[in-house]
Amino acid sequence: MARTAAISLRVEPAVKEALEAAAKADERTMAQYVERLLIAHLRDKQLLPPSAGE
Repeated sequence: MARTAAISLRVEPAVKEALEAAAKADERTMAQYVERLLIAHLRDKQLLPPSAGE
């Protein structure tokens, strides 16, 4: 199992509600959903190697 690092993030309640809904629709936890969003964004910006985050 890969090691993970914890981060804390504060967002407006409406953002949290939207994330919860999106995660549920994607059948993921909110943490999994946010991680996938971050990985996709960082790869798109070429800030994360393609093999990272797998």
